Amino acid sequence: MSFPSAREWLFSAKTFAAAMIALYIGLRLELPRPYWAMATVYIVSNPFVGATRSKALYRALGTMIGAAGAVLIVPPFVESPYLFSVSVALWTGTLLFLSMFDRSARSYVFLLAGYTLPLIALPAVTNPTAVFDLAITRTEEILLGIVVASVVGSVVFPSRLAPTLIERTDAWFRDAAFYASETLSGHIAGASISAARQRLAATVNGLEFLLSQLTYDHTRPDIIRRARALQGRMQIFLPLISSMADPLIELIGKHGEHPEGLEALLKDVAAWVGSPTPRAKEDVANDRAPDAFRERINAMRPPVEALASADGALLSNALWRLGQVIDVWQDIRALRAAILNETSEWRPHFRHWRLGGTARFFDRGMMLFSTGVAVSAIIVACGLWIESGWNDGAAAVTLAAVACCFFAALDEPAPQVFTFFLATCLSVVLAGLYVFAVLPHVHDFPMLVVIFAVPFLIIGTLIPRPRFTLVTMLTAVNTATFISIQSAYEADFFVFANSNLAGVAGLLFAFIWTRMTRPFGAELAAARLTRSAWADIVLSASPSVLIADQRNLYARMLDRLMQLLPRHAATDSHRHPSIESFRDFRVALNALDLRRTRRKLPLDIQTSVDDTLDALRRYFESCIARRARQPVPPELIRSIDATSAQVTSRALEQSQNAAAERWLRDTLHALVGMRLSLHPPATQEEPA
Repeated sequence: MSFPSAREWLFSAKTFAAAMIALYIGLRLELPRPYWAMATVYIVSNPFVGATRSKALYRALGTMIGAAGAVLIVPPFVESPYLFSVSVALWTGTLLFLSMFDRSARSYVFLLAGYTLPLIALPAVTNPTAVFDLAITRTEEILLGIVVASVVGSVVFPSRLAPTLIERTDAWFRDAAFYASETLSGHIAGASISAARQRLAATVNGLEFLLSQLTYDHTRPDIIRRARALQGRMQIFLPLISSMADPLIELIGKHGEHPEGLEALLKDVAAWVGSPTPRAKEDVANDRAPDAFRERINAMRPPVEALASADGALLSNALWRLGQVIDVWQDIRALRAAILNETSEWRPHFRHWRLGGTARFFDRGMMLFSTGVAVSAIIVACGLWIESGWNDGAAAVTLAAVACCFFAALDEPAPQVFTFFLATCLSVVLAGLYVFAVLPHVHDFPMLVVIFAVPFLIIGTLIPRPRFTLVTMLTAVNTATFISIQSAYEADFFVFANSNLAGVAGLLFAFIWTRMTRPFGAELAAARLTRSAWADIVLSASPSVLIADQRNLYARMLDRLMQLLPRHAATDSHRHPSIESFRDFRVALNALDLRRTRRKLPLDIQTSVDDTLDALRRYFESCIARRARQPVPPELIRSIDATSAQVTSRALEQSQNAAAERWLRDTLHALVGMRLSLHPPATQEEPA
C-alpha cells in the first residue's frame, strides 16, 4: 500500500477540522449528543465538493423523513411490541425498496429515511413521551454536522468533480482501445479480453452515480448534457464493437473472399482507436482519419450483385458495423474534449433510432427478496430483544437494520456485513481506550482535539481509497459515536460494555441471518438477468411491440447487459456467458431492426420476415420454459437463410431504386447479424 498523497492528507485534515468544529458547536449549544454532529461530518464528507453537497442535502432530507416517521409510529404502537416491530420493519423495507429504484445519489434519501426511523424509534420505546424531543435533537445534531461539512468542503481548497470524470474515462479509454484492437482482429475470447469487458461495463455503470452529483458541483448544464451523452455512447460502444467479431472471423479467419485492403483498414481503425485522446477542440476538428476511413469503407462496399453470396453479405454487414463504430468513437473523443475544455461545441456523427431511450432494467423479484430479508431480520431481531428483556437490545436491532439496508442491493451482502462487524469491533476497542484511559486526563477542548488528531487524521487519509472506504468510514463514525463525548465526563464500564456490545451482537446477528437467507451469489442474479434477456427477445420478435416503445426497450436491454457483464468471471472460454449475452442482445436488436424495416418491404417479404420472427420467438420461449439455453433449431436457421435469399433477390430487382435498395440492404444486415448471433462461426483459434 502506498503512502497517502497530498490530496488525501488535505481531505483528512479538512474532514477532521470540520468534525472538531461541529463537535465544539454541539458542546457549546449543549446538544444531548454532540458526537452525532462529529460522526455526521465523516459520513457526508467526500474529497469532492459536489459529492459532499449532494450527500449532505440527501442526508438532511432522509433524516427529517425518518424522524417524522418515528414520531408518527411510536405513540400508537408502543404498547403492542410485536405490532410495533412489524411497523418499524415495514417502514424500513418500503423505503429500502424505493431506494433501489434510483441509482443516483438521490437514493440516499430513501435509504436513510428507512433506517433512521429504527435509530430513533427503538431507543424511545422505554420512554415514548420523549420520542418527539429525540427526533428533534437528532435532526439538529445531524444538520449541524451537515452544514459544517458542506461549508468547510466548499471554502477550504474545494475539489471539483468534473476533472475526476475525465480521470475515470481515461482508464475506460485504455480498456476500450485494447478491446477494440482484439475484436477488430477477430478475437472474442481470452481472460484478458473478458476482464477488459468487465471493467468497461463496470466503469460505465459507475459513471451514472457520479453524473448525478455534477449538478451540485456548479457544473454548467450544457457540460452535464455532454457528460450524459458521453456515458451513453460509452455504453453503446461495447456491444457495437463486439458485433464486429463474428463476421470478421468468417471473412478473415476462415479466409473468405474480401477486398484486399480490408485487413489494412481494420488495423488502421484499431490504431486510431488506440491513439492518444485529443485534449483541445482544435485536435478534434483537425482529425481527418474518420472521414478517410468512411471513404475507404464506401470504396469496399459490395454492390447489390455481390450480396447473393455469403461472403458479400458478410462483408456488407461488417463494413456497416465498422462505420457505426467509427461514428461512435469519433463522438466519444469529441465529447471528452468538450468536457475537458468546458465547451459546448459538438456535432454528433452517430445518429440512430436507438438513441434517446430512458428506461432502465430492475429485477423486481430480487429487489423484493432482498427487501424481505431486511424486513424479516428486523422482525426476528425485535422478537429476540423483546423475549430476552435486554434493556440495551435496541442498539442490537438498530445496527442489524442499518447493516441489512446498507448492503441489500449487493449480490453477496454477507461479506460486507461481516466487514461492518469487524469495523465495529475495532471501534469499540478504540472507544474503550479513549473513554477509560485517555479522556480522564483531558480537561479542555484543545487537548481533546490533540488526542483525537493522530488516529482520526490517519483514518481520514484512507477514506478516499475505494479499498478502504467502507472500513475506515465505519471506524471513524462508530468510534466517534461510541466515545459519546458530552459536556461532562462520565464513564461507567458496565454501561459502556452493555450498550456497545449490543451493537456488535446485532451486527453478528445480521451477518448470520444474511448468510442463511442469501447463500447464493452473483450466479443466481446472472441467471435471472439472462432469462429476462430471453423474455425481451421474445418481446422484440413479437408484433405487439410498438415502434414508439422500441427506444425504451433498447435502453432497458442495454442497461441489463451492462449489469450482467460484471457478474461473469473472466475466462478463456469461447462460449463464455458474457459472449453469449452479447449475442442475445444482438439477436434482440436485429429483431427490432426487422420490425422497423418490414414496413417498407413488399408483402411477400413481410410474410417471410414474420415467419422468421415467429420461429425466433418460439425458440426463446422454449429456452425460458426449460430455464436453460437450448440448441438452436435447424428450422430457424433455414428460415433466416430463406428470407435472406428472398431479400437479396428482390434487392437485385430494385437495384435502380436507391430507397428500396437501402431498406432491403438494412433488412439483410439484420438477418445476417441474427444468423451469426444464433449460429456463431466455429473457430480453431487458441484463447488469447
